Amino acid sequence: MTKKIKTALVSVFYKNGLDNIIKELDKLGVTIYSTGGTQQFIESLQVPCTGVESLTTYPSILGGRVKTLHPAVFGGILGRRAVETDRQEMEQYKIPEIDLVIVDLYPFEETVASTDEEALIIEKIDVGGPSMIRAAAKNFRDVLVIASKKDYAALEQILVDGNGETTMEQRKEFAAKAFNICTGYDLAISNYFNGSTYANPFSDETTVLRYGENPHQSARFIGKSEAVYKQIHGKELSYNNLVDVDAAIQLIREFDNTTFAIIKHTNVCGIASRDTVLEAWQAALAGDPESAFGGVLVCNKEVDEATARAINELFFEVLLAPAFTGDALALLQSKKNRILLEMKEASTAKGYQYKSLLNGILTQQNDEGNYQKWEEAGARESAPSEKADMEFANLVCKHLKSNAIALVKNKQLIGKGCGQTSRIDALRQAIAKAQQFNFSLQEAVLASDAFFPFDDCVKMGHEAGIAAFIQPGGSVRDRDSIAYCKENNLVMVLTGTRHFKH
Repeated sequence: MTKKIKTALVSVFYKNGLDNIIKELDKLGVTIYSTGGTQQFIESLQVPCTGVESLTTYPSILGGRVKTLHPAVFGGILGRRAVETDRQEMEQYKIPEIDLVIVDLYPFEETVASTDEEALIIEKIDVGGPSMIRAAAKNFRDVLVIASKKDYAALEQILVDGNGETTMEQRKEFAAKAFNICTGYDLAISNYFNGSTYANPFSDETTVLRYGENPHQSARFIGKSEAVYKQIHGKELSYNNLVDVDAAIQLIREFDNTTFAIIKHTNVCGIASRDTVLEAWQAALAGDPESAFGGVLVCNKEVDEATARAINELFFEVLLAPAFTGDALALLQSKKNRILLEMKEASTAKGYQYKSLLNGILTQQNDEGNYQKWEEAGARESAPSEKADMEFANLVCKHLKSNAIALVKNKQLIGKGCGQTSRIDALRQAIAKAQQFNFSLQEAVLASDAFFPFDDCVKMGHEAGIAAFIQPGGSVRDRDSIAYCKENNLVMVLTGTRHFKH
């Protein structure tokens, strides 16, 4: 069923692109109602416009907080043309029908991003805007609603092609868009008040990806990646690239000293801290040069030319760094598809994790920190070098899929076992990796993401040469592992913090 637009209510924050619509409405003889700055804009186009005050008989009050919240406005939007009693009441109270509502929302998210001043943020919580949008969308059988400047071009096309008439399909389509916009807006406000970061599934910030985890899966990214990094070279990031980039950022923000890491399928396959970026890269790569092929690389310092030259010898998907020297960038850009990302400060922000499962969403706080306590439970106190390595290893292990074991020596990952169904298998894998690349485990340390259920891990580790162990503790058989360490002059540190990762 088509409807002729005879009256329109226009009240917007963003006026760019609105002029053609106003002129087209004027051509069609549409009566336009408006408010404040929008009314001034319309009148500047030499188009007649009636202030909403003429309907409400009230001026804009309370510093502009109340302009349109009145039965004369909402009755005109919500009145059902096919319901006799609605028509009678509208006639009785001299309420004009409103056929088109063009209303957008105050820039709440933009204000939150630009200031910490609460008073300014609160004033950008729109009340009348969402109310009018929802009212118009609810009454889509009679009213067309435009709730975003992104739809101005589509509206202009409808006005020109349809000679001011709209179809039921068009009105319902824009009503759905309007409800999505209101939902996202309310979510942003809720996030602000609750200190949460729930992603808006209706955000305009949506990127359609080539495909998902596998080529037969469709995928999209919802969010503002530019707040986390700036892409300075290379092809579009894939679904798997984005997953690994997130894992890389979560890992590298754990370290203050110059650190380089290599990620494959969200697991750490190489990481080291050294005095220079080049040395950190060389040590990280040496930890598992086989797995590094096609990985995601990340460091927490500026990449210089010498490091870039060394990195350039390896095929990799993505490199993240806070900065690149000019010479390094010129060298790394020699491969057109190689993705280079410049990390921003926002990438270190704490937050929450979300996972869709069953018929809902699981949410939890990020796993922040290293350990709750440092309890020396072995035969001897850890030496300073052992403590430094155990702190490093525990952070690395936190970023491996469970069950996980990390073997570290001189702040270099030399063996890891991850994603195993038993802890002893994770240790077997870690030892095998270290041996594959000819690392000695003498004086190495071992970190476990969860407690040792039996003493088999400390026994196997000790036999391989490991002298210090760090784990959360909490097993009913902790005493067995502790007793073995005490009998064999080994270090055992209990942290009280488990780092499962699934």
